[in-house]
Amino acid sequence: MEDILIPIAFFAVTFGIVYIIVSARNKERMALITSGADPSLFKSKFKFNQYNIFKWGLFLVGIAAGIIVANLFSEANAMKEEVAYPSMILLFGGLSLIVSYLLRNKLNKED
Repeated sequence: MEDILIPIAFFAVTFGIVYIIVSARNKERMALITSGADPSLFKSKFKFNQYNIFKWGLFLVGIAAGIIVANLFSEANAMKEEVAYPSMILLFGGLSLIVSYLLRNKLNKED
């Protein structure tokens, strides 16, 4: 019975949290509108630009490379599996963020 109840409870709790967040945000916005606040307050301050997409893409590629290298190390018995996966994922993810930072600086200097 737990095999069925746990996924149902997980999705119900997730739906409940999202519903509460959306309804609270809607109530807050309606209160601001009725009080005469500026509608530009609702605009998101976080915008995706080309650099953010590039950075996240490079980061995910770095994580994938870390998983592949960790698998190679654990299969070759060069590292324990418990150590190989977290360390390689963090190492390659961090290296990809450093590379994206350096590439952005290089592109900014060219402009």
